[in-house]
Amino acid sequence: MPIPLVTRILVADDHPIVRSGLKKVLDAEPDLEVVAEAEDGAEAIKKALAEDLHLAILDVSMPKTTGIQAAAELRKRKPELRLLMLSMYDSEQFLFESLKAGASGYVLKSDADQDIVEAVRRTMRGQSFLYPSAVSTLVKDFVDRGRPDEEQFDVLTPRELQVLKLIAEAFTSKEIAAELVISIKTVERHRQNILDKLGMNDRVELTRYAIRRGLIQA
Repeated sequence: MPIPLVTRILVADDHPIVRSGLKKVLDAEPDLEVVAEAEDGAEAIKKALAEDLHLAILDVSMPKTTGIQAAAELRKRKPELRLLMLSMYDSEQFLFESLKAGASGYVLKSDADQDIVEAVRRTMRGQSFLYPSAVSTLVKDFVDRGRPDEEQFDVLTPRELQVLKLIAEAFTSKEIAAELVISIKTVERHRQNILDKLGMNDRVELTRYAIRRGLIQA
């Protein structure tokens, strides 16, 4: 999806002060605009489906329908909508549930005033945003599960492994093309082949895979 000139955003949080604060920070940026707000997950789903939006920022813990439940529903019903989770909890459970639900990132409320703009822009570029200790959580998950058999590398070609590594390191398609001296179209074809072979949907899952395979260091 091309990055819009102005990203239209929904902010969902049951605390008006949080919504107001996020709106103030985001609206101060020329390429970002909060055009809708919701105070619970059910309202977030309704507004996200009805309005012309590019991104939904969802609080993990909301009444009626949680942000994680809303994310999972929106991923099914409006897959082109980017999703970003917001939480006051540095929680391994919430982190993994958010990623599984389809979110591209997880922002802590304690750091939101510094991180939210970067998180939104990275999400719109098709990249992931995770706070530092969240990356450590992904590494811990890999260690706890044990390293997969090396033959699983064989599912990807050497070139696809190169592309995967650069994707996981947040290189854009243009940057990958320049690094590997191939066309952007070829990069995109490799990206789709990787997703298809691994049965994955987005950069967050690819990054997690790359960490597990030892292709990148957290």
